[in-house]
Parts: sequence; C-alpha cells; structure tokens
Amino acid sequence: MEKIRIKYLTDKIDKLRYIDGKSDWIDLRAAEEVELKKGEYKLIPLGICIELPKGYEAHIVPRSSTYKNFGLIQANHMGVVDESYCGDNDQWFVPMIAMRDTVVHINDRICQFRIMKHQPEIEFEETDHLDGKDRGGFGSTGKN
Repeated sequence: MEKIRIKYLTDKIDKLRYIDGKSDWIDLRAAEEVELKKGEYKLIPLGICIELPKGYEAHIVPRSSTYKNFGLIQANHMGVVDESYCGDNDQWFVPMIAMRDTVVHINDRICQFRIMKHQPEIEFEETDHLDGKDRGGFGSTGKN
C-alpha cells in the first residue's frame, strides 16, 4: 500500500479517506464558503497539500452529483497535479464555472481524485495502414 503525505490547511474539513469497496476515487471538500453567480468562475480551495509518490500524478474531476447539487462545471474538465506540486503552500484547488447562482459551503464534497502512474515513455511509428478493423467513426456505438 502506498503512503501519501498530506498537510491539512484547515481543521474545518473532514480528513481524506479511502472508501474501500465503493470506489477507488477519494472525495475532496471545499475549504471555504464560496458563492458564485450564474456564469461566474472561481477557484475553490480544497484545504490540502499533498506529496505524491515519485512517478505518480493526481487526476481531479467533479463528483457525479456536483452539477445536480451545485450547478457547477469544472472549467478544465479534469485537473492534473504532478508530483512536483508538493510544497507546504501548494494547496489544491478546483476551477469551477457556475451554471446557476449557487453556494458551496465549507466541507461540501465538491470533487474527487485518484492517483495514477505516469504514462510510460512511448515512441510513435508512422504508417499508411493500421491493422485494426474500423468501428464506424465517431459515435458509432449507437443509442441503445
């Protein structure tokens, strides 16, 4: 099991925890109350700094209920934090755009993350023909 060092910047949010058996994503919480008007953009502080293991990065995405509960869309759709963002003041944030007037309260679960190993080094080999069978183009799996 990997050990990850974490620094909490506030005592107003619940400690991070891995929910075994449900998901390998870990919920992140708002570290301060944030009010947004429709169309407004804000970085929501998450109240943590994390020292990721060497060779890993974190992927931050909205929770499935974030839009329903808050009317928020993550501006960069997926945030990537690499292991070099690991200092005492390297707080994690999530950039959000409000689709309606909304308020995010301290400790609200607003997004989630998981860690992944870095992509291995790859080399591209140019070709005029690929061996795979064509699927039929974009959106080809149909509506059913």
